[in-house]
Amino acid sequence: MSQQRTTVKDIARHAGVSPATVSLVLRESPLVAEPTRARVQASIRELRYVYDRAAAKLRARLTHTIGLIVCEITNPFYAQLTAGIDDALDNAGWVAFLANSAESTIKQDRFIERMREHRVDGFLIAPAEGTEAEVVERLLRQNTPVVQMLRRLEKRRGDYVGADFALGMTAAVEHLIALGHKRIAFVGGGRRSSPARDRANAYRRTLSRHGIALGPIVDCLPTREEGIRAVERLINRAPNDPTAIVCHNDVCALGVMLGLSDRGITVGKDFAVIGFDNIPEAAHHRPTLTTVEIDGRQIGAEAARLLVRRIKIPDAPQQSIVIAPRLIIRSSCGGDVQDESSIVPAAHLLTRKREASGRKDHEKTSFE
Repeated sequence: MSQQRTTVKDIARHAGVSPATVSLVLRESPLVAEPTRARVQASIRELRYVYDRAAAKLRARLTHTIGLIVCEITNPFYAQLTAGIDDALDNAGWVAFLANSAESTIKQDRFIERMREHRVDGFLIAPAEGTEAEVVERLLRQNTPVVQMLRRLEKRRGDYVGADFALGMTAAVEHLIALGHKRIAFVGGGRRSSPARDRANAYRRTLSRHGIALGPIVDCLPTREEGIRAVERLINRAPNDPTAIVCHNDVCALGVMLGLSDRGITVGKDFAVIGFDNIPEAAHHRPTLTTVEIDGRQIGAEAARLLVRRIKIPDAPQQSIVIAPRLIIRSSCGGDVQDESSIVPAAHLLTRKREASGRKDHEKTSFE
């Protein structure tokens, strides 16, 4: 005999009515016609369904709305993140109130308070630069579920979904070294956030491990405009100029490629460029951009599902989900490789190049 618990949908199928009608009968609503009520009650008895009134009361208190606050909505990566969140919430019967902090902690605090006034059931937050851990601590003290996305706050309390940014940067630099580059610059690390620190630290560690001198670092904001300006600072037509640049994100990398083109430098032939995120434009730019894919849509979907689980099971163990990146090899590093072999999981790329620590990388790792 099956041990699976009978659900409202099972009763609805058995009685030949909608799940909504079954819910009305369970709540003893007068809106259901008597013959229909009798048929549903007969199915309940036959299927031995037990109505969980405590759970029903909990559901009745929910608004099925989520507060979604992102830090940089103008970046195409966050459009992918939001799309993943929207898909997962829609499937679960929730909807999100979306706000853009634009890297302002003041705006972020204001949005949190406004959304709490509307009784959202929980928060998905990509924290603004400079956000204190107290923001998450305060929500948790108020018994408000919250999932941090991409940026992990110092105290690391609460649920988190992000990517292994250090592994992605390591794969990018290893790829450039394998192509023979010895002067590798890093552009766009001007954000003061955990992903920016992870990228910068991995960049330094990888060059050091290979005995290669630290390349020029342009500590600017990772925007297209700053990428163009960075080239003006890096390229002087001197023998010690870099021959490759790895960028904080794709938007910055696209600016770098424009700046190089303006100086008559052919990207993919005279110079190599790697971005981060794999936004749609990366595949359609000419030359196409080699990039570390941080799957924003998957991260968004995982974060939304984790938050819904947290709302339903408040006492579940704290969880952290870290998505492994993939290196997407395209023509900006030389050669236009567009078949399946051009998509390389970062962990696989580095299997023979890991440090002696014996670290293992997985497509998704969950820590409780």
